[in-house]
Amino acid sequence: MSLIGKEVQPFTAQAYLNGKFVEVTEQDLKGHWSVVCFYPADFTFVCPTELEDLQEQYPALQELGVEVFSVSRDSHFTHKAWHDTSDAISKITYTMIGDPAHVLSRNFDVYIEELGQADRGTFIIDPDGVIQAVEINADGIGRDASTLINKIKAAQYVRNNPGEVCPAKWKEGGETLKPSLDLVGKI
Repeated sequence: MSLIGKEVQPFTAQAYLNGKFVEVTEQDLKGHWSVVCFYPADFTFVCPTELEDLQEQYPALQELGVEVFSVSRDSHFTHKAWHDTSDAISKITYTMIGDPAHVLSRNFDVYIEELGQADRGTFIIDPDGVIQAVEINADGIGRDASTLINKIKAAQYVRNNPGEVCPAKWKEGGETLKPSLDLVGKI
């Protein structure tokens, strides 16, 4: 079942953020755009490359009013240890949520029961806490965080311009479409 158009379910989790342990709830995903990025586990191989790449895009995402949250099965303590020992992860300034009880990975339908970890899932959430985009990759396929920029710009445009939609490869300032009877069969 698709999570598109569904509100984020309630949760409370511990996280690591800029040298501190913090509590995060579904309310922290509201009032602004959010990206929630699930990954299998700390101290692995593809995961640090993805999280470092996400950090490189973080300033551009913040300019769009987007907050970033990474999530894995590890505890907030493990996130801190990884942050303290990895060159790639030490750069991270966004919130790293621990999900050792798998509450979030189950809520977002990315939990792999037999492995006890999450798929590589990326979720774009609007200011109302409603999921607007989902991307899920197999374990060995890393994500490119730069693709989030255009997806978020398109989601923001559609939210701010009811009745318009963004076609494939849409870029900010590009042509949009206004679905109507006149367009049927003409695209």
